Amino acid sequence: MTGGGTRFGRAGFALVMVVIAASASAATPQALLQELNDYPHSRTIDFAEQDVLDYEIGLGAMQKVGGAWRFKHSERYSGALTGYTWQIVDGFTSLEVMAELVAKVGQLAGAELLFSCDGRACGQGVQWANRVFHQPVLYGREELQRYRVYAIGADPLNLLVIYASARTADRQYLHAETLRTTP
Repeated sequence: MTGGGTRFGRAGFALVMVVIAASASAATPQALLQELNDYPHSRTIDFAEQDVLDYEIGLGAMQKVGGAWRFKHSERYSGALTGYTWQIVDGFTSLEVMAELVAKVGQLAGAELLFSCDGRACGQGVQWANRVFHQPVLYGREELQRYRVYAIGADPLNLLVIYASARTADRQYLHAETLRTTP
């Protein structure tokens, strides 16, 4: 892509993020992800909605314990789960898009970061891709992975999980899940 095309693309990205910022204060995590789903420099790889019972949310790195891969710490929740997996295209990186999304999440009323890890501190990327998210396309270079978990609101509690990975410059992926918990 030429320099002019990149500048136009980044201007478009900035415009999308301004729109998201304008609505973030009143937005729900689900609405924020829907707006990101409409972002012109992403391709939806997967989308799923389902009710879950005792769904495990990782609040620690993946590690091997007694021959089995597990989270260092996790909590289980039940509720309505919505998940997206996107490929980030047009020269943008998953880390750039995730950083913008994280900034917007910080503007949501009552957003609290529950867990965060970067790179190798998250554990093996192949475990995140296959065992946690069941999306083999997410497997990438471990030093380029990022994982965040947020709690938003109180009644009902909304959990937001964001995972970024990259295999190559052209294979950049972002996965996000919202879980609207039930009592």
